[in-house]
Amino acid sequence: MTMRQTKRFIFCSILFATLSLIGPAARGGGEEVFKGLIADSQCAMNVHSLSQSHKEMLQGKDVGKTDADCVWYCVKERGGRFVLQIKTKVYKLDKQDFSREYAGHKVQVTGTLDSKTNTIHVRQVELLTEAAQ
Repeated sequence: MTMRQTKRFIFCSILFATLSLIGPAARGGGEEVFKGLIADSQCAMNVHSLSQSHKEMLQGKDVGKTDADCVWYCVKERGGRFVLQIKTKVYKLDKQDFSREYAGHKVQVTGTLDSKTNTIHVRQVELLTEAAQ
């Protein structure tokens, strides 16, 4: 093998290894669409709920009257974080600011899922209409 071929081989090997380590998410691939409810980690993960819902919390008068009220209360007063809840499955959201305006509402989240941490790396959040749910 000539010196030029050796350099080319080393360059290609390093490039392949780098692309393998970066993964599809960083290269722009692997995006998925998730449809669910923007909830709080406290209720969705049964920290103070037996039903993975806001049912128990809303029975107390200081929380509010709607799911959105409960989400905001748990995030502001109980240290919760915004999450995406799809039935009994709960996903962490890396960008909390994307979720604020949709608290307690059904949404469509576009992003990449890190299955090791169960976190969606959010690119976009859209409110779902009744027809799209």
